[in-house]
Amino acid sequence: MTPSLVDIKVHRFAATSRLLHWLIAVLVLATWPLGIVIQFVKGEVSLNFYLLHESLGFLVLWLMLVRVGNRLIAGHPHAEGSTLERTAAACVHGLLYVFLIIMPVSGFLATNAHGFPLVWFGILPIWSPIAKAPALAGLLSAIHFWSAWILLALFALHISAILLHHIIKRDHTLYRML
Repeated sequence: MTPSLVDIKVHRFAATSRLLHWLIAVLVLATWPLGIVIQFVKGEVSLNFYLLHESLGFLVLWLMLVRVGNRLIAGHPHAEGSTLERTAAACVHGLLYVFLIIMPVSGFLATNAHGFPLVWFGILPIWSPIAKAPALAGLLSAIHFWSAWILLALFALHISAILLHHIIKRDHTLYRML
């Protein structure tokens, strides 16, 4: 019989941290593929995919800002493992935070620079901090594009570490976020 989380002495993240983690993970796992699919669909379907992609990305941005504030307030439990493992985990987590903010900011600004202001979920017009600027749009689009691939690589490292801890080391690292 598998022990429950109550039976295991696990130093878990705060409930707000866990909720934000999983909510953002689900949103990113929905938003990222939408960004890829947009280039393969045509017409109004493409615009609908694009609006959903951009709206979800903008939501990720705001949830990440809340998550940063939550991290400062709630902190996080002490990580187990060697100094190298803790350092690697801190670096990957830090970079995940950075790119989960860079990604939606660059996408939002690129869209504005291309001349398409965001109407969040087709309801709420969002103020555009920059006007149409084709020269800047290319740079912002490139940042957004490469950030997506960097984020995917970081996600792969994160998942690999989870599998290492859960399947090979058989420790309770995964349970800290459940």
